[in-house]
Amino acid sequence: QVQLVESGGGLVQPGGSLRLSCTASGSIFSINDMGWYRQAPGKQRELVATIRNGGSTNYADSVKGRFTISGDNARNTVDLQMNSLKPEDTARYYCKAIVVLNAGSRNQYQYWGQGTQVTVSS
Repeated sequence: QVQLVESGGGLVQPGGSLRLSCTASGSIFSINDMGWYRQAPGKQRELVATIRNGGSTNYADSVKGRFTISGDNARNTVDLQMNSLKPEDTARYYCKAIVVLNAGSRNQYQYWGQGTQVTVSS
């Protein structure tokens, strides 16, 4: 199976920065897509940023210009650099990976991490 482990969350003041990291491990042949999503209390989980195997990225409008996603295909990791944090960024952040488990297979599987809490407050 595949495991995703996130790290880097915490408490930060408005305007501050945090860096989240996620590492995928297990029976992985390749990862087609990795990304970060977040869920605030009482709200639905929403996309923050994704990065595809080829390096193309996608961001939610609310984080464009403030957050940067980066990935390392060799290490199966994805990071999220979050700058100029706002109280509305407070949420539990989850890592997601779209994984191919076997060579020669076109089947893709989606895996989620357990999440890491980000709290932006003075």
